[in-house]
Amino acid sequence: MAGKERKDMDTEVKELKEQIKKEPVLTTVYFLIRLAVVVVLVQQALSKEYYNVLMCVFALVLLTIPSMIEHRFKIDIPNVLEVIVICMIFAHAILGEISSYYTKVKGWDTALHTLTGFLTAAVGFSIVDMMNRSSKKLHLPPFFVCLFSFCFSMMIGTMWEFFEFSADYFFLTDMQKDTVLNSIHTVALAPENMNRVVHIWNISDVSVNGEPLGLGGYLDIGLYDTMKDLAVTFLGSVTYSFFGFFYLKGKSKGFFVKKFIMKWKDDKDSKKEEKDSI
Repeated sequence: MAGKERKDMDTEVKELKEQIKKEPVLTTVYFLIRLAVVVVLVQQALSKEYYNVLMCVFALVLLTIPSMIEHRFKIDIPNVLEVIVICMIFAHAILGEISSYYTKVKGWDTALHTLTGFLTAAVGFSIVDMMNRSSKKLHLPPFFVCLFSFCFSMMIGTMWEFFEFSADYFFLTDMQKDTVLNSIHTVALAPENMNRVVHIWNISDVSVNGEPLGLGGYLDIGLYDTMKDLAVTFLGSVTYSFFGFFYLKGKSKGFFVKKFIMKWKDDKDSKKEEKDSI
């Protein structure tokens, strides 16, 4: 038994060395990101910030998912896509949540949602592309591949907004960041329950229980943030689907698009395409 365990360990070490030699950039990024998360985890544990400790553990779990998918489902994830994904995990969990970049850095949330829309569209594109390659009966035309890509990305974005609302509602978090506005347009203030919009302009402050909040306007509770997130997810989804369409139609060589398309590891056609493009 001990000999078998030693043999398995030697095999894993050998595979790790081969991976480092074959993909030095990806391996380095993985190592540095995980090391940074562990350092932050220790710091937060010493500071007794247990919510942040859980966030670090969550990030470490997420970082294992790309490699797990590759090994379990025999899927080849392009290095560019994998590096961006693991960097985004770090940007969200560590920089965004723990280091408060979501509130300190203007546009941080918008940038991540835009990129997420782009990447999830690439994943949706890859799913159908792999099905087209592996099935002799199923072959969707380019338009429907890209339509699925777009719809898949928008579904993921919508489900995430449901998750944010649920977390805020049930666990009293503030994932849907609030927006300060200077005007209100509502029928709730119309006399005699009339369906007539009442406009209130130039709001400079709002008081709650007689205490002014000092925000410089009215505090919108999450709606503007949600709609902005969905809008930029839409933008990212459309962008990738647009380029993917021309790639499938053969009007583009797809040097950029290919960097985000997952393939079956035993896909001979994919390997031939890579060989021809070198």
